Amino acid sequence: MAALTTEKPRTITFLQIAVGTQTLAIFFQAVTAGLLLSSSHGELLHGVGARVMYGASMLYVLAAVLAWRPGGGSPRPILYASGFLVLASVQVVLGIARVPSVHVPLGVLMFALSLLALGRGPSARRF
Repeated sequence: MAALTTEKPRTITFLQIAVGTQTLAIFFQAVTAGLLLSSSHGELLHGVGARVMYGASMLYVLAAVLAWRPGGGSPRPILYASGFLVLASVQVVLGIARVPSVHVPLGVLMFALSLLALGRGPSARRF
């Protein structure tokens, strides 16, 4: 006889909230980058968004460490989060140096990577 299994309801973790916040912050950066071309407030909004995005990247690292430590899970999310913080640091430096030829494509890459991390979510198996 086949055993019936019920799925455990999915809960949103701190790590997912951190990745979601980071993804939204990067999307906001894309919007304000467009405002840079058409509005005088674009630069201010983009600068504030850069600080929020960098803070969200640091929050992602913190959430990855907290998710790993108590449960004894894989440290792989910490590597992803740390790599993302490095990309965010490079992005800030390129933005301050006004190098849009690298700054814009890196922003697109960061958004794509953040969406992938967000879509990956919690997995049933441990890495």
